[in-house]
Amino acid sequence: MDLHIDTKPEIRYEIERGHVQKSKFKPFTNPNYGCPPENRPIYDHINMGVVNLDKPKGPTSHEITSWVKDILNINKAGHSGSLDPKVTGVLPIMLQKATKAIGSLRLSNKEYVCLMQLHDTVTADEIIRVCKEFEGPIFQKPPIKSAVKRKLRIRTIDYLNILEIKGSSVLLKVGCEAGTYLRKLCTDIGEAIGCGAHMQELKRTKTGPFCEDNMTTLHDLKDAYVFWKEYGTESELRKFVQPVELALTHLPSIVIRDSAVDAICRGASLAIPGIVSLNANIFNGNTVCLFTQKGEIVALCKASMDADEILETENGLAAITENVIMNAGTYPKAWNSGTS
Repeated sequence: MDLHIDTKPEIRYEIERGHVQKSKFKPFTNPNYGCPPENRPIYDHINMGVVNLDKPKGPTSHEITSWVKDILNINKAGHSGSLDPKVTGVLPIMLQKATKAIGSLRLSNKEYVCLMQLHDTVTADEIIRVCKEFEGPIFQKPPIKSAVKRKLRIRTIDYLNILEIKGSSVLLKVGCEAGTYLRKLCTDIGEAIGCGAHMQELKRTKTGPFCEDNMTTLHDLKDAYVFWKEYGTESELRKFVQPVELALTHLPSIVIRDSAVDAICRGASLAIPGIVSLNANIFNGNTVCLFTQKGEIVALCKASMDADEILETENGLAAITENVIMNAGTYPKAWNSGTS
């Protein structure tokens, strides 16, 4: 049988990053232009927002997204990774202009709590032993009912913790790379044990920076929107609709000067003189977020240098702009060339 194995490495972003100053002195940022994400006017807040929704069992992710659009009276929204109708849990939904960041969040690591049902009684020691073997890189072929091409590929299981064993029922907590199929993982574990197994229930508890601690329900989102519309109360809506910048905290970042912002918004690449600070472990080819000094997302770029090279060099292009999120004209024009 001819097996096509996808071994292309995928960028992993779940690591600690500290910022290093590129400029000797922190440049001035004009308070008359832009604003910190948490201070955006409410309409702008919604248009640049993300809802960490607690998906219930039953509807599809597409249906949930459509209902969020109706609740908030907006015309554009998108989720950052489908959950099957029977699966519950963390479903971040990007709103309006924030939908441009969906692709980056889909790359983030996931965490699930999974109830696996073994097809026979097995000792706890054997279950623990076999599950431990599935940590690290594994080969996995997507199931028949999947949205991707069925070819053997490598996915990484960061941790596979057994929370409880009760008879033939095993409760697992799994941290894994995006694109890992938990239903297939349970089947493979059952085959390795020798008795067979299937996934009985599944809840997603984490997607990148989003977890179950700050989820909201459709009902709470609706109530918050009504309170704002009828009584002018914004606090609840601001609690449930969070700035899109939160959805990008798992990516490496570069802070840029005010004078560089508008050029980036018009598609220019980022030149080194426009940099204020950056994460110390950016590598050539990484997807990188560009932020203003006030913390606003400007664009998603692809790094064209490693961080060390950026810090040691005074000229050249540090990143190529790929996806502009901020509106041009938010900051004044200050550059005339094709690069920032």
